[in-house]
Amino acid sequence: MTCIVVGIGADGMAGLSENSLRELRSATAIYGSPRQLDLLDDTVAAPRHPWPTPMLPALEKLPVDEDIHVVASGDPLLHGIGGTLIRLYGAERVVVLPHVSSVNLACARMGWAVSDTEIISLVTAPVHTAIRRGGHAVVLSRDASSAAELATALTETGRGASEFTVLEQLDGVRERIRSGQAQAWAAAPPDDIDDLNVIAIHYLPEEYDGAGLPDSAFRHDGQITKQTIRAVTLAALAPRRGELLWDVGSGSGSIAVEWCRAAPSCRAVAFESDALRRDRIAANARTFGVDIRVLGEAPESFEGACPDVIFIGGGLTRDGLIEEGLGRLAGGGRLVANAVTAESESVLTQWYSRLGGDLRRFQHYNSEPIGGFTGWRPQMPITQWSVTLL
Repeated sequence: MTCIVVGIGADGMAGLSENSLRELRSATAIYGSPRQLDLLDDTVAAPRHPWPTPMLPALEKLPVDEDIHVVASGDPLLHGIGGTLIRLYGAERVVVLPHVSSVNLACARMGWAVSDTEIISLVTAPVHTAIRRGGHAVVLSRDASSAAELATALTETGRGASEFTVLEQLDGVRERIRSGQAQAWAAAPPDDIDDLNVIAIHYLPEEYDGAGLPDSAFRHDGQITKQTIRAVTLAALAPRRGELLWDVGSGSGSIAVEWCRAAPSCRAVAFESDALRRDRIAANARTFGVDIRVLGEAPESFEGACPDVIFIGGGLTRDGLIEEGLGRLAGGGRLVANAVTAESESVLTQWYSRLGGDLRRFQHYNSEPIGGFTGWRPQMPITQWSVTLL
C-alpha cells in the first residue's frame, strides 16, 4: 500500500498544486473528513470515504493491499493526520503533499514570524494546555467552542488582558478575523464562530517564563520544593523530550510543573496523599498550561505506564516506597530523591551504599536584616541521591 496524503485549504481545489490535482484526479479511493471531502469538485471521480468517529480505529484498518488517497487540512504533518499515518505504516509507505498551513496563514495575517511563534494544538488536548506566561502563539482549535473556552481559561488564570484574535476560514471566500482581549471574549463570546478557525494570542502580562520559577508563582501551603533546590533538582532529573515523570510526595506539584515545561511533550503524574494538596497541584498545572495526572498516596496509587524518571520529595521512610519505585523503572530509568530529615537521609545513604549513583548535600542561605545590618539565615540542608539503572 502507498498512502498519498494531500493537504487542502479553505480555498479548495483552486489552491492546489498541479501535482496534488493530478493525484486526486487519478485516485481510486479517497478518505477524509466530510468537510474536506466536500471541497473536492466533480473532476475527482474516485469514491469518497468519510472518517468515522473515533477516527483512529479506521486509520488502523485501512486496506493494505491497494493505493489510497487521503485529503487533510493544510499541512498534514503539522499536528495532522500525516504524522499518525507515518507512525502506523512507516514513512516509506506514506507520501505527503502539503498545502499552506493555517499556522502560516495566521502568522501572515498577524505579521508574526513563524519561527518566533509557538504552535499549540487543542484538537485533542485540554484547553488549559494553551495557557502561557508570555510570548505569542497560534492555537489550533478543536471546533467553534474552543475560542470561548480558551478565553475563559486565560481570564481565570490572570491572563485576561491577553490580545486574542480568532481567524476563521483562512484563505477561503468566508475568511473573517476578529480581535479583542481574552476577558472580553470570555464575557460575551460570539455565537457565530466557524468550526474551521485558529486563535492567535499575545499573552499578557509578560512574566518570567524560564526554569526555576519563584515560589510565589505556585499555590502551596509551605510544602513545596523551594526555588533554589528545585533548580538543582531539575538539573539532576535532566528532562528529555517525551519522557514521563512520577513526582512522588508532590506537595504543590512544582517539580512536576517545571518538568513538563522543561522539554516538549514531557509528561508527569503527581502522587500526593493530601486531598487539598491534590487540588492545588491541579490548579498549578492549569495555571502553567501543563497536563499533569494527579493521583493519591504512593506506592498504593502507582498505576499506568511505567515512568522514565521518578522524583521522591516526600515519604522516603515509608516501607517499600523506593523498592516499588525502582521496580517500575526500566533499564536507563532515573530516580532522584531529596531528604530533609535525618531519618530520610539515612534511607538515602543506605541506598547509595547498595546501588551507587550520586549523593549530594545542598545548603543555602538567605539574607535577613539584623538591626541596621544584614546577616545570613541558613536554610535546612537537603541531601539528594540520584541513580540511573543499568
